[in-house]
Amino acid sequence: MYSGNRSGGQGHWEGGGAAGAEGPGAAGTLRPAPLFSPGTYERLALLLGCIGLLGVGNNLLVLVLYYKFPRLRTPTHLLLVNISLSDLLVSLFGVTFTFVSCLRNGWVWDTVGCVWDGFSSSLFGIVSITTLTVLAYERYIRVVHARVINFSWAWRAITYIWLYSLAWSGAPLLGWNRYILDVHGLGCSVDWKSKDANDSSFVLFLFLGCLVVPLGVIAHCYGHILYSVRMLRCVEDLQTIQVIKILRYEKKVAKMCFLMIFIFLIFWMPYIVICFMVVNGYGHLVTPTVSLVSYLFAKSSTVYNPIIYIIMIRKFRRSLLQLLCFRLLRCQRPAKDLPANGSEMQIRPIVMSQKDGDRPKKKVTFNSSSIIFIITSDDSLAVDDSDKTSVSKVDVIQVRPL
Repeated sequence: MYSGNRSGGQGHWEGGGAAGAEGPGAAGTLRPAPLFSPGTYERLALLLGCIGLLGVGNNLLVLVLYYKFPRLRTPTHLLLVNISLSDLLVSLFGVTFTFVSCLRNGWVWDTVGCVWDGFSSSLFGIVSITTLTVLAYERYIRVVHARVINFSWAWRAITYIWLYSLAWSGAPLLGWNRYILDVHGLGCSVDWKSKDANDSSFVLFLFLGCLVVPLGVIAHCYGHILYSVRMLRCVEDLQTIQVIKILRYEKKVAKMCFLMIFIFLIFWMPYIVICFMVVNGYGHLVTPTVSLVSYLFAKSSTVYNPIIYIIMIRKFRRSLLQLLCFRLLRCQRPAKDLPANGSEMQIRPIVMSQKDGDRPKKKVTFNSSSIIFIITSDDSLAVDDSDKTSVSKVDVIQVRPL
C-alpha cells in the first residue's frame, strides 16, 4: 500500500498489494486517491505531452545532426551530444510514466514502475549535471592550461560520467535509501523525508556528490577562465584578425557552456529547494501543487539545450539549414567547416614592445581548437630558434598550430 502524509510528507509503497486511498486497484497496480480535478489532470497531460514531444524532437535532432555532418564531430560537441542523449532518455522514459498517469487521473503503475521511474529520473539527471561539470573542466584545461582535448579523452570522460551516475542512482536499489512516490502522486524519487540513519546518510552524500561538488568545480573552472580572459585583454597589441577570431570563438563557447549550466540550475532549483525543505523537516509546507510545479520545471529542462546549440553554435545552425534542404553552404568555402588537420602552419610570432603598467606579470596561456597563444614576460625569451642571443626584455606571443 501507499503510506505517507498527503499534505506534504513523503510516503512509500509497502508490499506488493494494490490497496490505496481508493481501495484495491487493478491487479499489480498501486492507485492512491486523485489529488487534482479531472480537468487539471487533462491540462497536465497536455503540458507533459508537449514537453515530451519537444524533448524527444529537439534532442533527437541534435543526435541526427552530429551523425550526419562530420564537421560537428569534435570532442566538445561529443559532450554536448551526451547531454542530449540523457535528455532524450528522460523525455522517453521519465515523462511517459507521468503522462500516462495524468491520463488516468493518478498513478497507475506498480512498485516496479515506481522504482524504474525514480531510478531513470535520478540517473539521467545526474548524467546531465555531471556532464555540465566536465564541460566546465574541459573549457578550463583548454583555455587556462592550453591542453589539447581529443576524442579519447572525451570518450573516457563520458564513460566515467555514466559509471558515476549509475553508482548514485543504483544505490537505492541496493538498500541505501529507496524510491517512493512523490507528494504529487505522479512520479517517484528517493525518500527525502526518512529520518532513518541509513536513508539520511544517502541524502546527505547525494547532495554533496551531485550538487555541492559539481557546483564547486564549475565555479573554480569559470573563475580561472575569467581571470585568463582578463589577462589577455591587457595585451593591447593583439590586433591580428586571426587572433581576434579565435578569442571570440573561445569566449563564445565558454559563454554557451555557462548559459547551459545557469539555465539547468534555474529549472532544477525549485525541486532542489523543496527537497531541502523536506529533508529539514518542513515537508508539511510542501503541498501537492507546489511539488508538482517544481517537478514540471525539472522535466522541462530537457527542451532547452538543443535550442542553445542552434542559437549559439554556427556550425549547428548551418547544418540544420542544410538538413532542411537550404543549400546555403555553397557560397561558403568548404575549408571553414572542416576540422583543422595535422599539417604544420608557418606562423610568425608577434613581438611587442615592452610597456610598464598594464602588461601581465605572469605566464598566461590561451588555446583554441586550431592554435595556441602563450603570453609571457621573461627577461631572456628568444623570438625564434635562430635568435638565441636576444637578451632584451620583451613580451612575446608565440602562436603554434595544434
